[in-house]
Amino acid sequence: MNIVLLGAPGAGKGTQAQRLVRDFGLAHISTGDLLRAAVKNGTELGVQAKAYMDAGDLVPDQLVIDLVKERLSEDDAREGFMLDGFPRNTVQAVTLDSELSALGRELDCALLVDVPFDVIIRRLSSRRTCRSCGHIGTASDETCPVCGGEMYQRDDDKPETIKNRLAVYEKSTSPLVEYYRGQGILKIVDGDRDPDEVYVDTKKALGL
Repeated sequence: MNIVLLGAPGAGKGTQAQRLVRDFGLAHISTGDLLRAAVKNGTELGVQAKAYMDAGDLVPDQLVIDLVKERLSEDDAREGFMLDGFPRNTVQAVTLDSELSALGRELDCALLVDVPFDVIIRRLSSRRTCRSCGHIGTASDETCPVCGGEMYQRDDDKPETIKNRLAVYEKSTSPLVEYYRGQGILKIVDGDRDPDEVYVDTKKALGL
């Protein structure tokens, strides 16, 4: 099964994706993770992307498309994948359809995890990330509960940046909902609930 995960930053797409990977073995392709790895490793793409990410702006289409195309060619993605954070606009969506078609593949579902913006702002501004292992925790975590590392607030989790990210999402990414609704593959789940409840509905929506 080939899935696109839709939803604003902080809607909980990554949490649902991790569970689907665990239970069904799909390849989770998170453009955020791919970009952060490129930044951490100091690649040419990472250097270019860092300035956009720190400001909460979208990384230019071609940089992201090149990363995703490379990832889709890896063995684990051939049996089914979930794209998380891509496409982010209709131009990317059309390009993705074209690239998949060239590979003899197609999307089965676009799943929207729907959460009100005020809830997202509260969620993200309290989020903390471990410098050592990348574990995502909350402001109440003085040290990482996984490895004991230092917890810090990413620049893109600060309230002013979150608001900018949501404004960018509303302008660029929301039209994707209508794009995939028009293709007849859109499914919507309410993400403003306990993750376990959201996962039950996610599996139902995907027919799993």
